[in-house]
Amino acid sequence: MLSNKLKGNIMKKGMLFLLTLFLTISSVYSQNWKLVWSDEFDYNGLPDAKKWGYEEGYIRNNESQYYTKNRPENARVANGILTIESRKETYLTHEYTSASLITKKTASWTYGRIEVRAKIPTGKGMWPAIWMLGVNISTVGWPNCGEIDIMENVGFDPNRIHANIHCNAYNHVKNTGKGNSILIDKPYQGFHIYAIEWFADHIDFFVDSLKYFTFKNEGTGWKVWPFDKKHYLILNSAIGGAWGGAQGVDDSIFPQRFYIDYVRVYEQTSSNPVVQPSQKFLDFELYQNYPNPFNPATQISFSIKDQQDVNLKFFNEQGHLVNAVEYLSLAPGFHRYTFDGRNLPSGVYFCQLATEFGEKISKKMILMK
Repeated sequence: MLSNKLKGNIMKKGMLFLLTLFLTISSVYSQNWKLVWSDEFDYNGLPDAKKWGYEEGYIRNNESQYYTKNRPENARVANGILTIESRKETYLTHEYTSASLITKKTASWTYGRIEVRAKIPTGKGMWPAIWMLGVNISTVGWPNCGEIDIMENVGFDPNRIHANIHCNAYNHVKNTGKGNSILIDKPYQGFHIYAIEWFADHIDFFVDSLKYFTFKNEGTGWKVWPFDKKHYLILNSAIGGAWGGAQGVDDSIFPQRFYIDYVRVYEQTSSNPVVQPSQKFLDFELYQNYPNPFNPATQISFSIKDQQDVNLKFFNEQGHLVNAVEYLSLAPGFHRYTFDGRNLPSGVYFCQLATEFGEKISKKMILMK
């Protein structure tokens, strides 16, 4: 059952369109994933102790902050949002404070979809992260336990979102790390969904609906794939450190706040691999997909398996065609199209991708000027 907060979010965040303008083709994971754990932050006060614990002290990476425990100045819930606040202050003998919330003793998972809707802090010295560690870290150590970095950002490169994995074979200490990054326009000004879809043979990483990194199980054992064991979730906002502080810490930026709207964990409802509704499409993504607005343009990317005719059509919310692109005998592989809305009014639009075989899939867009 979804919580009252989740239902209330539909109205609070202007998402009534999900009820009145629901797409013919539902999102991939809504048909294949079952919600098994969440925190919608529909309460006030400290984070729910039945779901969250804390890291306390100076933990890792030569970071500057002291992580506090049960201190509302650093971690609190109000108005449906978890706020992790990083502060420049004198606290006991410490110069900087922040919070790191973990599910190590409350919940852990192997496989599934983990998604967090969040707005990140920014400024030189900030290093927010949404990530996972193997629960066996105390016995096998890092990186043998495995690490899954769902989202990392460093304040000196504010528009770049990173995804990484760490294991015995691949990690930054050996300079063999595996990961990727993606540029997002001012991610510190709005909420985005940071997610992974984790299977026995690979892990996909997403910002909103855009998949930008996949790590595959090479089938060579635990040194590459410790990701067949339970991992717990970490939400933290670090200051400085080996990476976050590579260009120093700007004390004028504080306080900085990491806002988390919700955390949701899903399990797959079928043993079959999750695939797009059409077998002719490998991927169909919008760079800024609903509910994130775009202005004045957004990129549409898609992949096809076979050479075929492909049509892209764009409709307004009244169903009127506003633009169309036809590709004849398009080659297999990855393709990208830029939809320019500068001559269109603000509003809801739909992008429809169709093949010569009659297959269609649609996605919603919002143009906001």
